[in-house]
Amino acid sequence: MDSIKQGMQGPAVEDVQTRLASLGYAIDEHELEGSDYGASTAKAVSDFRVVSGLATGDEVDSVCWSALVDASYKLGDRTLYLRLPNFHGADVRALQQALNVLGFACGIDDGYFGPHTEAALQQFQENVGLFADGMAFQDTFNYIKRLHHVWKDKPSVVNIDSEARSGFARAASVLEHVNVAVGGEDAIARNIASRIWNIASATTENSGVVLYDSEEPQDMDVIFVLASEPLPESAAPVATITLAECTNLSQRIRTAIAASTQKPARVRFELTGLTRYGTFTSSDAQTLAIRLLDGVCDALSA
Repeated sequence: MDSIKQGMQGPAVEDVQTRLASLGYAIDEHELEGSDYGASTAKAVSDFRVVSGLATGDEVDSVCWSALVDASYKLGDRTLYLRLPNFHGADVRALQQALNVLGFACGIDDGYFGPHTEAALQQFQENVGLFADGMAFQDTFNYIKRLHHVWKDKPSVVNIDSEARSGFARAASVLEHVNVAVGGEDAIARNIASRIWNIASATTENSGVVLYDSEEPQDMDVIFVLASEPLPESAAPVATITLAECTNLSQRIRTAIAASTQKPARVRFELTGLTRYGTFTSSDAQTLAIRLLDGVCDALSA
């Protein structure tokens, strides 16, 4: 493309000015009114080039134009999904930052929608009860924006090596002030749910954790459902945390609860790959129960 520079006017200049203004750069009113590429527009372009790491100058060449377009995208402006060439821009970077902070690591916020971003997005969608197709439509953006107070202006957690653990014994006050119902869909899941209740009751006499069988109580703050099998494909999506691929349990729980649109919040723990009849011992069940209760206490103490 031919460079857009001082002395020019017209639709191309107006487009540049509109994008720069949306990014917070100051441009004189008379230049905006006449779509004139004057001194203030040139100054804004020059400042943008410096901030963007481009060669110094006050003209909009093809490289500067591409960077300006990328920077102009806001989260929700367009549907994002994995494709070649990858989507790139400020909206992708904002999505990556949100996912990283919310506990779904997708790597460095580079503004490119690659396979790691797709995988993290799918995990987020599953976590909040959306159809996990890895495509960011408006329903996904609505959940991201609803959690704005959680991730906005927070540093990205790019690498998650281990779970943050509070220790349920140190979180007795959490168990005493939050009403939690826990139950299982099958024999193994019910066994683990029962152990969670036992550990919570042994931790404090005033535990708010209750065990339910088939009918979920509704006078709760949150309901946790354990299941050894994946959710049937015919079933409606449910906020789900797959434990076998989760290394930051407490953050996943916090995100699922914060994103819930119903009261009480309902979260499903999927034990797929962790519980196998014939090889799953009582020691395994106890270890898993401790891990879950520890994650719950850490999540609810925040």
